[in-house]
Amino acid sequence: MIPELPAPFLSIPVAHRALHDVADGRPENSRAAIRAAIKAGYAIEIDLQLSRDGCPMVFHDYALERLAEATGAIRTKTQAELAQIGLRGGNGETIPSLAEVLDLVAGRVPVLIETKDQDGNLGPDVGTLEQATAAVLQGYQGPVALMSFNPHSVAALAQHAPDIARGLVTSSYDPEDWIPVPASICDRLRDIPDFDSSQSSFISHEVADLVRPRVQELRSAGVPVLCWTVKSLKAEAEARQWADNVTFEKYLSPLLG
Repeated sequence: MIPELPAPFLSIPVAHRALHDVADGRPENSRAAIRAAIKAGYAIEIDLQLSRDGCPMVFHDYALERLAEATGAIRTKTQAELAQIGLRGGNGETIPSLAEVLDLVAGRVPVLIETKDQDGNLGPDVGTLEQATAAVLQGYQGPVALMSFNPHSVAALAQHAPDIARGLVTSSYDPEDWIPVPASICDRLRDIPDFDSSQSSFISHEVADLVRPRVQELRSAGVPVLCWTVKSLKAEAEARQWADNVTFEKYLSPLLG
């Protein structure tokens, strides 16, 4: 049985990379942003990258420069080293591990976890991050779901965490936005051919591409459709005509009920 996406992911707006705002000392994927999302009652989306010693770290980019006060690839540094690296605009915030974030959330709000592609071209050279993520999640109590752009990653999550809902992050796959991923791979993934083979139960699709027939075909078949990344109330109102929930940033999405 493929586990269903827990119901709270369809009713509680999802804060993209947590409720971040560097003007208020809350960088992306930081503890401060996570605390703010919890306080506001939002679900939380976070990203995972792998440290050199195999620890899932809550960080979006492959390189440290944009978000952190360091240089180089995140995978070249250990968990201990990453824990000492400051996040830009974070007033002392450093890079947290997945285990730390789960302890912080403690089941109070839903957590949507994206494993970032470790292959480099959305190919099959994955598994280490997925296995490590599953190990950290063992025994966690609270609404949680897993997802990735890489169908091989989602299939690995199905293998290592069979009881946790997982889904595909999907998009229009404009090749110009996906360099260096080959255009042939973009062309293949655009129509979401791996939904069944990856044992997914939902998708999270690019907001500007929600009207794509394949997306709406899945939704009509009962597949939950989330979307990313909504950046205004006006855009949210439009998106909700085509998707079941939104992942948002740069404004406060209305909490329903």
